[in-house]
Amino acid sequence: MQTFFRYNWMVREEWYQWCEKVPYEELVRKRTGGAQGILQTLFHIIDVEWSWIRVLQGKTDYQENFDEYNTLEKIKQLDKQFHIEVEEFVLAWNDSMEKRPLINPREDGSAEVEAWGVIMRHIIAHEIHHIGQLSIWSREMGLQPISANVIRKGLIKPEITETVAE
Repeated sequence: MQTFFRYNWMVREEWYQWCEKVPYEELVRKRTGGAQGILQTLFHIIDVEWSWIRVLQGKTDYQENFDEYNTLEKIKQLDKQFHIEVEEFVLAWNDSMEKRPLINPREDGSAEVEAWGVIMRHIIAHEIHHIGQLSIWSREMGLQPISANVIRKGLIKPEITETVAE
């Protein structure tokens, strides 16, 4: 679980670097799918990640407004601010948290119950889904997207127990 959070954070940083080379007009242009545009999609990714983590912790979920974070620098700053709390929670994750229930009251008075592990995996899948959308938009603009490859990112160090022949 932690590996895929680290993967998402790494790829997100690469997308921020990619955005630095793209004109602002392209970053905010309304597009089909995703969260309407590149910056708005990045904002949506970090907002959803932070919001779900806060819900799991029993904290208030603030509703951030994209209009207040409509530049790459503001989004990166918001991400940095949220990341502290998110990373702390992710790094503290253990097997005992996997099946803890999250009880979400619905407007009709009923309640939806879901396991924390499912919520955590939803956060991961949500970002990967939107990163795919960014990749499509990148290609539509004639630009190379950030690689989605998990391999060669150094996320898990192999344990080599045998001596490698020279």
